[in-house]
Amino acid sequence: MTRTAGYKTPVSVLVVVHTAAGEVLLLERATPPGFWQSVTGSLEPGETPQQAARRELEEETGLTTEAGEFRDHRHSVRFPILPAWRHRYAPDVRENTEHWFSLRLPRQLPIRLSPAEHRDLHWLGWRAAAAQASSWTNRDAILALGAELDAG
Repeated sequence: MTRTAGYKTPVSVLVVVHTAAGEVLLLERATPPGFWQSVTGSLEPGETPQQAARRELEEETGLTTEAGEFRDHRHSVRFPILPAWRHRYAPDVRENTEHWFSLRLPRQLPIRLSPAEHRDLHWLGWRAAAAQASSWTNRDAILALGAELDAG
């Protein structure tokens, strides 16, 4: 997919950061307040989803994939872009494709937030994190991961 000059590419990544014990990292967006999510972001020109996931992880948390077990779930979902964020995309773009990744850490590690993007963070059990996630795609990704964690 090509990027229209000045607009975001309608392809993004979601990276669920979690511990071996099933604690999930959620980040509160700077705007709008109260919007909780995992690591997310759009692909830059020429990036693969895996490259974007690694970049966004480091930009939003200070973590690198070497901190734990990085996994490409080889799963993507399409969703309508919320009206409040549609201005970031070319006028004819209405949907985004999101690719799912995860990073399993041995334990909670220090997180470096990017104040321009996020204002707070929580480590929550996966069920509580799924309930607090603001988007349905993020909730579904956490629930799928939680089911895998429970299955052992």
